[in-house]
Amino acid sequence: MTLALPSELLSRFAALVSPQDVLDDDAAAPRLVEPRGLFRGRGLVIQPRTVEQVAAVVRLAVETGVRIVPQGGNTGLVGGQTPDQSGAQIVLSTARLSNIREVDADENVMVVEAGVTLAAAQEAARAVDRFFPLSLGSEGSCTIGGNIATNAGGVGVVAYGNTRDLVLGLEAVLPDGRIWNGLRRLRKDNTGYDLKQLFIGSEGTLGVVTAAVLKLFPAPRDLATAFVGLPSAEAALELFRLVRQRAGSALTGCELMPRIGIDFTLRHMLGTRDPLDAPHPWYLLIELSSPVEGGLTGRLEDILAEAMEAGLLSDAVIAASVEQTAAFWRIRMGMSEVQGREGGSIKHDVSVPLARVADFISEASSAVEAFMPGARVVAFGHLGDGNIHFNVSQPVGADKAEYLEAWAAMNEVVHAVVHAFGGSIAAEHGVGRLKRDLLPGVKSDVELDLMRTIKQALDPQGLFNPGVILGETRP
Repeated sequence: MTLALPSELLSRFAALVSPQDVLDDDAAAPRLVEPRGLFRGRGLVIQPRTVEQVAAVVRLAVETGVRIVPQGGNTGLVGGQTPDQSGAQIVLSTARLSNIREVDADENVMVVEAGVTLAAAQEAARAVDRFFPLSLGSEGSCTIGGNIATNAGGVGVVAYGNTRDLVLGLEAVLPDGRIWNGLRRLRKDNTGYDLKQLFIGSEGTLGVVTAAVLKLFPAPRDLATAFVGLPSAEAALELFRLVRQRAGSALTGCELMPRIGIDFTLRHMLGTRDPLDAPHPWYLLIELSSPVEGGLTGRLEDILAEAMEAGLLSDAVIAASVEQTAAFWRIRMGMSEVQGREGGSIKHDVSVPLARVADFISEASSAVEAFMPGARVVAFGHLGDGNIHFNVSQPVGADKAEYLEAWAAMNEVVHAVVHAFGGSIAAEHGVGRLKRDLLPGVKSDVELDLMRTIKQALDPQGLFNPGVILGETRP
């Protein structure tokens, strides 16, 4: 790997950590490309093991003017964790900050370092009969630091909120190399600005999160999961409203899926089968859970019977075992992965007001068909919080490379409908480099000015994640 930084300077960075924690050439390659291959870069990858080592790397970067690209599990989908092609940036990976410092079941909190995978955090909670509700398709490899940096959402937002709702305190290294210890576990603290919220969702542009205090919840004792076939997205929205009204806080998952997405998954994911006897235009995966044992299956049966009588659903099955529940969720979680097997996929992570989800899908689908006849819309996602992954697969038989050249034009078509519905073009994946140039079209001048002011105050040299969110900010 040819890098633009002097070898002497690279050696100084490498000396701050153990030799095995410095990656270059082939060893660095997997961390220099984002998962879809949309962004590729060059750079030395440094993997500190302590917050003090992180601070030392940052201080050297400040001294020498070297730019830092923080990176967690490298599962982000907007290029926020990928260096550019200059070879002049250092990738600061938090993957080896992997200690679970404390799990306190009495206080319902745990303190974990940034490199702990989401799956490991979930397991640590289960080990003390507690529950950490953040859940993503990439939870086996994404890390808590990355989840915090992107304010990850996932399938539990309808009940528990986004990542920012699950964080009580943070530890971070600031762009001047100082360590901020904000690992407070207080549920109430009104002593001025809530500084942790600046870093949550900042995508590594304001510093490096190194540890966090996370909220835990009582472990579920009862679970009921249904796979429901529906005639329309409008019926899905009405069913969601009914379930929310009848089940209240027990509703912890509500995922919308189209038939085309089911077909893709059954076609390309081994071990999957259609849960229902006949195909339906739309589906809901509904989950109820409670820390109190008993009663949820009966409640869900009653709700679905009421919905059937009202003509909202066509068919439904309630999981009869843990294995069947896992099979239902596997279909939903595999939906993103399998779309690549159908050729090019132009993806949109958007949100609209909940009441307008069905109308948005209808209008955006019509707009896509008018723009590119034969393009296949796969609109699925978190119905309970209005976040729809409005993905568009290439027409059957189209050339993949030629199709993907229409990415920006397709974005304009879909995002115009999002804007008309008062939605967001970045619901849970973040802005990164992929959507950076779209911000002026969706953020007011006042909002952008406030964001730049914060960036300038914390990172006056523009060393942290240049080109992400706001673009070039270096003096």
